[in-house]
Amino acid sequence: MSEIHELTGLELATAVRKREVSPSEVADHALERADRLDPSVGAFVTLTPDLAREQAAEAEILLRETRSGDELPPFLGVPCPVKDLAMVAGVPFRFGSAALGDFVAPADDGVVTLLRQAGTLMLGKTNTPEFGLPPYTEPDIAPPARTPWDTTRSAGGSSGGSAAAVAAGIAPIAHGSDGGGSLRIPASACGLVGLKPTRGRVSPGPYHPEGAGLASNGVLTRDVRDTAALLDVLSHQWPGDLYVLAPPRTTFLDACEREPGRLRVGLLTTPVIVDDAPVDDACLAAVVRTARLLEDLGHQVEPAPVPFAAQRWDSFEAVWSVLALSAPVPPEDEHLLLPLTRWLREKGRSVSGIEYASALGLIQTTTRETAATWAAYDVILSPTLARLPAPVGSQRDDADPAADFAAQMAFTPWTSIWNLTGWPAVSLPLETTEADGVTLPVGVMLGGRHGAEETLLSLAAQLEAARPWRDRRPATW
Repeated sequence: MSEIHELTGLELATAVRKREVSPSEVADHALERADRLDPSVGAFVTLTPDLAREQAAEAEILLRETRSGDELPPFLGVPCPVKDLAMVAGVPFRFGSAALGDFVAPADDGVVTLLRQAGTLMLGKTNTPEFGLPPYTEPDIAPPARTPWDTTRSAGGSSGGSAAAVAAGIAPIAHGSDGGGSLRIPASACGLVGLKPTRGRVSPGPYHPEGAGLASNGVLTRDVRDTAALLDVLSHQWPGDLYVLAPPRTTFLDACEREPGRLRVGLLTTPVIVDDAPVDDACLAAVVRTARLLEDLGHQVEPAPVPFAAQRWDSFEAVWSVLALSAPVPPEDEHLLLPLTRWLREKGRSVSGIEYASALGLIQTTTRETAATWAAYDVILSPTLARLPAPVGSQRDDADPAADFAAQMAFTPWTSIWNLTGWPAVSLPLETTEADGVTLPVGVMLGGRHGAEETLLSLAAQLEAARPWRDRRPATW
């Protein structure tokens, strides 16, 4: 058998079911790597070794008492840390902020319940920026999250800690969430697969309302099949869900085994939410090479128009600032917030009720117009990011939060389209480039129609087979 940390989540689950490795051995291996590697990558804000070992012991009891491997949970004994924007009962929950003190979660969030039921081992809470707001992970309460490919550079955000943990080989899978690109941004920076599901595919229930519907829970993985299998785990409906989708034909994992057929792909290389945002040559080259690969695989690729004027994105900014304002911060602790968070909350206070309602209406109108503009395409192909992973400290600007926010938009001129529309999108680690003598991953993004995860996963699996990335690993391995 390969080293434990070289296995995908599904491979490791198979090894556990076959008794080739015990859950306790898996937990000890992952915790040893976390102790050794985390100081260099900043993946965790809290490690939970006692909980991980307790769950491993429970998994071993289940293995002894279960005759058929088919009756076991799909990810039994597989480490899966949880982003510190989700509650894990009995574990500190800080939202990446000094303003929440030492709050301990009273219950598991819904996605955590589902991950427990799937048999995963909870290694700890992963690093995230304050309230998950920026696309870099540099909170005041923890060291920055760094990409294991070059630890002078950011792992991205806001699921940066989860991405760092998976890319460093501490865990094969990790929970994350995406409100404007927060799964896909770190997936690109760390050379991983990051899928933002369709709005409503992964419920925020039972404790959180859908709100504006921008964000979705998901995972970061090293291969497409792990992503699909975990979507099968997480696509569970809770009573009272506002958004409800039809299930897949069979399973999302099955979609990876199906040929996608000949698809019409729209190639989008013009930045959308920022006019004339500079795009790194390596990001453009990656998406052009992917377009050629898609043509070689029999798909039709043609240029896609920009779906809406950049000014339309102001509606996202209005809603985003109100979301920042809604974070449960005690008034006496506002001074503990970062300058960016305080700036966004002040913008949120200036948004009137009618302005907020108008922003939501404009988002819906923009979604309809985007659907009409892209009606001819099955998939939209674009760079994930406009830039390579940024040097740590180069994006956070406490002296000028407005400039910080403008730079965030220029760094991510495509990702939030899919949060506005609520449609699914996935970043794939199809390319690498050389920068300053170091190999860096370059993500390429595929976006699909409403509810079209099966199409995206089928196409992603086809691309993974045609241009495999499994043997590309950062030096930390």
